[in-house]
Amino acid sequence: MVVLTDKTKKRLTIETLDIAPETNTIRSLDWDRDRFDIEFGLQNGTTYNSFLIQGEKIALVDTSHAKFRQLYLDTLQGLINPTDIDYLIISHTEPDHSGLVKDILQLAPNITVVGSKIALQFLDNLIHQPFERKIVKNGVRLDLGNGHELEFVIAPNLHWPDTIFTYDHKTQTLFTCDAFGLHYCTDDTFDQDLEAISPDYKFYYECLMAPNARSVMSALKRMDALDKIDTIATGHGPLLRHNVEELTGRYRKWSQSKAKAETTVGIFYVSEYGDSSNLAQAIGKGINKTEVAVELVDLRGDVDLQELREIVGQCKAIVLGMPPSKGGAGIQTALSTILGSANEKQAIGIFETGGGDDEPTYPLLNKFRALGLNVAFPVIEIRHTPTENTYKLCEEAGTDLGQLVTRDKSIKQMKSLGADLDKALGRISGGLYIITAKKGDVKSAMLASWVSQASFKPLGVSIAVAKDRAIESLMLVGDKFVLNILEEGNYQPLMKHFLKRFAPGADRFADVQTQEANNGSPILADALAYVECEVVSRMDTGDHWVVFSTVDTGKVSKPDSLTAVHHRKVGNHY
Repeated sequence: MVVLTDKTKKRLTIETLDIAPETNTIRSLDWDRDRFDIEFGLQNGTTYNSFLIQGEKIALVDTSHAKFRQLYLDTLQGLINPTDIDYLIISHTEPDHSGLVKDILQLAPNITVVGSKIALQFLDNLIHQPFERKIVKNGVRLDLGNGHELEFVIAPNLHWPDTIFTYDHKTQTLFTCDAFGLHYCTDDTFDQDLEAISPDYKFYYECLMAPNARSVMSALKRMDALDKIDTIATGHGPLLRHNVEELTGRYRKWSQSKAKAETTVGIFYVSEYGDSSNLAQAIGKGINKTEVAVELVDLRGDVDLQELREIVGQCKAIVLGMPPSKGGAGIQTALSTILGSANEKQAIGIFETGGGDDEPTYPLLNKFRALGLNVAFPVIEIRHTPTENTYKLCEEAGTDLGQLVTRDKSIKQMKSLGADLDKALGRISGGLYIITAKKGDVKSAMLASWVSQASFKPLGVSIAVAKDRAIESLMLVGDKFVLNILEEGNYQPLMKHFLKRFAPGADRFADVQTQEANNGSPILADALAYVECEVVSRMDTGDHWVVFSTVDTGKVSKPDSLTAVHHRKVGNHY
């Protein structure tokens, strides 16, 4: 069954389907959503998946986003009388999965809510009403009858601290909420088109799971103890059935690589307070762009202090989201443990969570400085509701931090290339260009020389973009930008401006004359020529993305002038 909203609004549809014996999915398809948690751009929308298991007793696994309230409740009541539901299983309390819990409890107040201890604590603060509850731990089973015996797997930090998986022994279906999902809206209920979903599957992992690689490995180990898994019923995107082994294997490979990383940064914060979780994720995303591993630790959970000491001790840098001043003794003890475990070889970064009653930032920063820690980036202070630019600032701060803690390694790698090869590669010359892009309220730019026309039909260009460049996240498939071509003999001012290191969140176009292109990106007034481009594909080449883009329109301001050329002497750095 599919229900469509008013066509004048963004498309929201509902799909229901039997996916296993006595098991239905209710998929809320959000076709046009282009942002998730603001800082993660989406190319293909997303879905919010809910599930109904009907044995002798009935369980509902997760709900949906509040934007689907009427569509979802109407659909659910078309399948079953809500008062017949015995259990509501909360995989985790993030609003896109638990946004309608209060509505379900209003329809059926006698439902028993099942979740981890911390999930039910979080839920108390979300719905502010009493409810029947059942706390589950790893390995606990719940018998629904008719063969549907549910086993719970504790999977904290994937990607919230309260996450659990649910395994139905009868259907060999594992309900995993965020893990193994992807933001990809399609009529295909399952993962039959592996090639189509693979880029979004990897992007989703990098954004949400990579900062918790160690937790991913722990969850995979617990999954290995289960019987055969026939289907992974994810919280977002297509369900996994055709490629379960392949796609879980990718998680294992990627997470092993992250877990073995030589350099790790720990980000410590208090989730669901202000915007701390989103800010922490944005900083982590920026750090990950430098190939540095991230360990996200939510201090509001049941934190093991010995484990916390070990995490802090192995980190090259610490990022701390300021907790609330009335956060409780547990959070204050965790904060003291972090401070007591830090050492002078580390770097420190601090951000406010924006809750209004955070601990003061600078007194704590001064305590870390007194221990000899280097300040990685200026304190990020949130005075208003975070915007796209706020999250971009956080991402750039994370990238700066990642570059700081890998600086010695980068210098060593530059010196490792043989002198003859280094000089030979340096003789490969290129033009001088400045790429400018705008997406939403976020603008960025970079100086580039690894640019070449790549095709005639369609007209296209290829550009190599380092993974740790700020503009990289504005050059995903479907994004638009301008390639500004610099003029021989008149490129020095622009080159000097865009070569300098910008502080996180700084306006790269300050004191630069621009005009707006048809695609919204800035055109540099002093450029020799420009072309407007749209990203079609990206190829991973190690520390760079090779971005292929089609060309839409362009113009030359000085027909008789030549393109500036960049001649290097070495081939192992710019």
